[in-house]
Amino acid sequence: MSTRTNAPAFGASLVLAAAVLWGTVGPAQVLASSSMTPAALGGWRLLTGGLVLGAFTVRPKMVRALAARTVLSPLLICAFSTGIYQAAFLSSVARTGAALATVIALGTAPAATGLCARWVTGERMGTAWLVSTVAAVAGCALLLAPGSAHVDPLGLFLAVAAGTCYGLYTVFAKKLAVVAPATHLPTLSALSLLVGSLSLLPWLAEDAAPLRDEATLALIAWLGIATTAAAYWLFTTGLSRVRATTAGTLSLAEPLAAALIGVLLLHEHLSPSAWAGCALIFAGVITTCLPQTPRGRSGRSTAEQVQPPEARALHPDAGRGRRLSEAGRSGDHHGVPSASGGPTGR
Repeated sequence: MSTRTNAPAFGASLVLAAAVLWGTVGPAQVLASSSMTPAALGGWRLLTGGLVLGAFTVRPKMVRALAARTVLSPLLICAFSTGIYQAAFLSSVARTGAALATVIALGTAPAATGLCARWVTGERMGTAWLVSTVAAVAGCALLLAPGSAHVDPLGLFLAVAAGTCYGLYTVFAKKLAVVAPATHLPTLSALSLLVGSLSLLPWLAEDAAPLRDEATLALIAWLGIATTAAAYWLFTTGLSRVRATTAGTLSLAEPLAAALIGVLLLHEHLSPSAWAGCALIFAGVITTCLPQTPRGRSGRSTAEQVQPPEARALHPDAGRGRRLSEAGRSGDHHGVPSASGGPTGR
């Protein structure tokens, strides 16, 4: 457990690197100008990325761990969230443009992640998360203000749906890391990508003609290898070292990357208010990266200090005997508060 929690800065850097790679998805789609439908493109991205990531991570003994009920259920949720995300996000890019679709999808992700984390694991959101989320929402509002890019209602809805699916994936992937610490999270991510591609098979079969186009093949290769296999390895490896809500907010580096690429390479226009929105999103990411001062009494055991809130929420009885034993020796029968001031698992 301590090996995953002693390097939050390293975990945050991995999540940020994944977010930058994800930020190239929308611009690459626009730059390639492929005639392939967004759903089919998303399916090929998942299939290619899952195969590449699986080739480097999947081992027979790891696959046997899927028989556990605690692993299978969240894995399926991750898989279907990934499939729906692909179709919704790429469709939104086609309707609203790369910069706007990415900003809206990832701008809603922190709030979606926070709500899902509260629902699934009981994780409580602190002040830093609240400030970051408010900054992200304000940034999205500025990007949608008059004078920004044209807003397509259906494209906006699809982007919000994609952000919600991202939140579901983040929380349940984190849950996998907690309930099955012996499993390799990138391996489970590869399997979820492959399962997620199954939901898009009808579109893959129906829209196979563009595969004869070199630009489309290059696009699939980039999306599959760089923005899926590499990015998901970075994200899931970093996710084991940071909170789910922290990862959701750090992923806002993606819209910043997409916006800059859209402006520099695709000549998309961002108004002054849109740039102010980008600045607010950047401020939210910086706020999340700032170290938090631990709250509560000192003198707790190292195990209690490093245990992530998700583990306390999913295993509410963990450490109860140790706390009672310590309380009996010290004469304090009121219990010991959590190390981070977060949930105690109730």
